[in-house]
Amino acid sequence: MFLLKTQTIDIKKTAQETLQIEIENLQALHDNLDQGIVEAVECILQSNARVVISGIGKSAIIAQKIVATLNSTGTPAIYMHAADAVHGDLGMIQKKDVVIVLSNSGNTPEIKALVPLIKSFGNALIGFTGNDTSFLAEKSDIVVSCKIAQEACPNNLAPTSSTTAQMVMGDALAVCLIKCRNFSSSDFSKYHPGGNLGKKMYTTVQDLCDRHEKPAVQKSDKLIDVLNEISSKRLGASAVLDGDKLVGIITDGDIRRALQKQADIYQLEAKDIMGNSPQTMLNTELAVNCIEKFKAHNISQLIVMDKSNTYCGIIHIHDLNKEGIL
Repeated sequence: MFLLKTQTIDIKKTAQETLQIEIENLQALHDNLDQGIVEAVECILQSNARVVISGIGKSAIIAQKIVATLNSTGTPAIYMHAADAVHGDLGMIQKKDVVIVLSNSGNTPEIKALVPLIKSFGNALIGFTGNDTSFLAEKSDIVVSCKIAQEACPNNLAPTSSTTAQMVMGDALAVCLIKCRNFSSSDFSKYHPGGNLGKKMYTTVQDLCDRHEKPAVQKSDKLIDVLNEISSKRLGASAVLDGDKLVGIITDGDIRRALQKQADIYQLEAKDIMGNSPQTMLNTELAVNCIEKFKAHNISQLIVMDKSNTYCGIIHIHDLNKEGIL
């Protein structure tokens, strides 16, 4: 049974010390980075095949995370548990696949059993290890150093700094591959069609404005007509047109201000109260790009135009919120 010592332990300080130890280990990893990561990236690019990533224990969990990151950023990858590999899962390795094995010590029995089998297949082997004199380091074609000075665990036993180092090096590998492949945001969206992240990457301005009617009045229309248009279309604003040409915008706020200033409101026309410089967005732009304009101009609506400068509708900040983009 474990004794609770919350009265004698400064929990916040302990958390800060843990973070500091890991930060210092990552800084050392940064400062001592060698050509291993360069060779690993070039090997994967030249293979034009999949990456098979394996590990045991906590390293196996990190391996799965790296696989997920690579798959989502244009590098096909699969996970293979080191223990299951010798019981049939080696069959998933194809001829040109690059195999990455993660092991802090590089000397566990499972790794010693797995590595010679991978070598016998003739696949390129990349070792992510914290021990540059280990069995894994010796047998790997390329070694990516994940060496740390100490674990954050007070007993220097539980994988903490070591697994952080492995994960960060996996991120570094993935980012290098992203840049080398010129993997764009549009490419990224293909692999993330679901959830709010996906919506940000593929939802266009037109997608959102199509859900509404197109509030529009002519510049000579009376205030009562403007009120009816804004109320019926329920977007809190209306475009003001001169024929088919956009010349302004009228919002609820414009109408309130006009009512406060003018005595004879029934004689007012749209052109008398409209804003002359409406903020617009191209209908083909990603909806997420609207956020910057909403914030910069402290507004709630944007006029949507197409490439021929034709009025397409209005997008409201609430549209982004409802869609989970904001």
